[in-house]
Amino acid sequence: MTAPIRRTLEEADVADDTSRSDATADKGRPTRKQGDKAVERNPFKKLGRFLREVVEQLRKVVYPTRRQLITYSIVVLVFVGIMMAYIGGLDLLFGDLVRRAFGADS
Repeated sequence: MTAPIRRTLEEADVADDTSRSDATADKGRPTRKQGDKAVERNPFKKLGRFLREVVEQLRKVVYPTRRQLITYSIVVLVFVGIMMAYIGGLDLLFGDLVRRAFGADS
């Protein structure tokens, strides 16, 4: 093992030893589990909280300007047109190949 790697590993071992601390002292009672928290059972409170959060998120939305909306719409329409032409061309090509391969009269 090279010296820099050994030094790094030794520093990591020292850091592991010093990072263990007793930040939470013994309280003389068992620690409460995550599942022991009080559960909100009222569906109307849940619905109210949900709607408040929805409104809060909608206030954060940045709506596009009219010019941006027109630009984005044109880009989407052009892309859809290009994809229609591409897929239509492939359809014609493969249809013709299948007709030739199986000798269909047309």
